[in-house]
Amino acid sequence: MIVGIDAKRIVRNGTGLGSYGRTLVNDLIRMGDSDMQLRLYAPDEGRDDLRGQIIGDGNVQFCYPNGHPSALRKAWWRSRGVLSDLQRDGVEVYHGLSGELPVGLRKKGIRSVVTIHDLIFMRHPEYYHWIDTRIYEWKFRQALREADRIIAISERTRQDIIELGGEEYADRIELIYQSFAPRFSSEVSAERKAQVREHYKLPQRFVLNVGTIEERKNLALAAEAVELLPQDIHLVAVGRQTEYAKRIPHSDRIHLLSGVPDNDLAAIYAMAEAFVYPSRYEGFGIPIIEAIAAGLPVVACTGSCLEEAGGPYSMYVGPDNVIEMTEALKMSLRGARGRTERIRKSREYIRRFEGNDVASQVARLYHTLL
Repeated sequence: MIVGIDAKRIVRNGTGLGSYGRTLVNDLIRMGDSDMQLRLYAPDEGRDDLRGQIIGDGNVQFCYPNGHPSALRKAWWRSRGVLSDLQRDGVEVYHGLSGELPVGLRKKGIRSVVTIHDLIFMRHPEYYHWIDTRIYEWKFRQALREADRIIAISERTRQDIIELGGEEYADRIELIYQSFAPRFSSEVSAERKAQVREHYKLPQRFVLNVGTIEERKNLALAAEAVELLPQDIHLVAVGRQTEYAKRIPHSDRIHLLSGVPDNDLAAIYAMAEAFVYPSRYEGFGIPIIEAIAAGLPVVACTGSCLEEAGGPYSMYVGPDNVIEMTEALKMSLRGARGRTERIRKSREYIRRFEGNDVASQVARLYHTLL
């Protein structure tokens, strides 16, 4: 079976959709299914460090458009031009990893799967430019029409697809959670921690947040809460910064980092005391699982699906309640009563997201289409 995969985000995005794609592809490779060949279609080579994280051998191959196409030509190739490449390569199943599919797959007889991560652009269009909202909605509806199967990464997203996309697609939807990379649960040496701490000038004690620093992610709530904690507790936020980052209170206890490689990120997780994820709306929340895998207690916000990711032993507060957030963080610091037991039970909970289970579900889905 030859499976084509949309690899644009795999080679370009360090976190989020990129992490999802790289983790899934590597987990499929680790399954060792000799009958499955993967072809990763990207409009360009992207970043060497991200592309190099794919562990494959002869069963995995990156595929790009010919020549040196312009940005407009790359976009056309990804949405339509790639069809001729898929036919040339004998692709039997094509998987769109980021909520979109090439136009015309059905007419070409190529079976398809699309992963829908979230519909935030429809639930909360105020966080997007109106043109982007129109484009994303068109891609979403076009993907629903093309797809033989739809993967929802959370129950919240499954419900949103049915409500906002249409009841007629309900029987095509499969709920398959995201997985996390093994490096986040691996032991990090004291020497490695010291190197990373020195490189990024990290404080001795800190609460960690990972994700794009934008309005929806609501980092200001965590920043305000940290200022009410003991003076030696800092906030470290790792992620791409938008204009919203300028609204985060300026303080020597707030540290904003961007462009952090995955291997360094694993060490930063290992040094943190707790993880905070105050987002107002998510499709899932993979950083929560990474944090739990690293042995951190989690404090997140209510209102979307974060309880699915964090489970019953993480703590949840209102997205506008600084006092609740402060108290929850206090209960998550080292030495707090019940902290160790919550971490242990949370780690048991996230076993359902382990790579082999997720990859086997996706592989079975591919096989059902042939």
